[in-house]
Amino acid sequence: MVHDAADVGDDVMLAFARETRLMETTFVQPATVDGADYRNRIWTPAEEMPFAGHPSLGTAVAVALDRGEERVEYRQQTHAGIQPVRVEHDRDRASVLQEPARFGAEPDPAAVLAAAGLRPGDGHPALQPQFVSTGLQTLIVPVADATAVARARADRPAIQALAGGTFNLYLCAVEGTTARTRSFPSELDDEDPATGSAAGPMLAYLNERQGVERLEVTQGVEIGRPSRLSAEIEDGRVRVGGDVVVLVTGTLRLP
Repeated sequence: MVHDAADVGDDVMLAFARETRLMETTFVQPATVDGADYRNRIWTPAEEMPFAGHPSLGTAVAVALDRGEERVEYRQQTHAGIQPVRVEHDRDRASVLQEPARFGAEPDPAAVLAAAGLRPGDGHPALQPQFVSTGLQTLIVPVADATAVARARADRPAIQALAGGTFNLYLCAVEGTTARTRSFPSELDDEDPATGSAAGPMLAYLNERQGVERLEVTQGVEIGRPSRLSAEIEDGRVRVGGDVVVLVTGTLRLP
């Protein structure tokens, strides 16, 4: 993430995100709405995102470090709204209370599974794919078990044909209070190792259909970048959290 980005233009943000080649790069700007502590601009190498999960957590921790605050709750402004983000830096952990869930269309299960390189029999016997958003559109795709998650192979043109706009195709195999997942962003060729903006809609979906209140989510195993997120229902919304570790700090000099 980049501090002090008030004067950084959109073209420069996009160019820098392309240069880093990370799934998301964030830029902190002064808030432009009442009640927010800062504005978080989130970019992929292709475009700006309305919201994303782990960039929200990492940005909040970076802001807390910059301000010398160990335990704090910020109100983060994104294009999706204002999200409370809780930082517990003494535990290297952060969590974000995502936007209220919005439930959308239920596309044809066979077409959705085929876009993920799976057969109709790999789908969950009782749960159908559905678009759900807690800030970013996500196509929740419940599958029969973790082996189906592991076998998946993204067909990018087929994924893009499922809906207009940016979304994550999110495969999930749920057993009790644990979920094994994979996330294929529609606008990128890469697979995302950790997707808080999809884990939130997944729990909202399962809470709506099965009353599930909490999940521990494992993702990124198949690409050698395992991650773990927690998600829980809080006052009718989903809070998603995880560990945050600072890897590199430096100074960016723009031409």
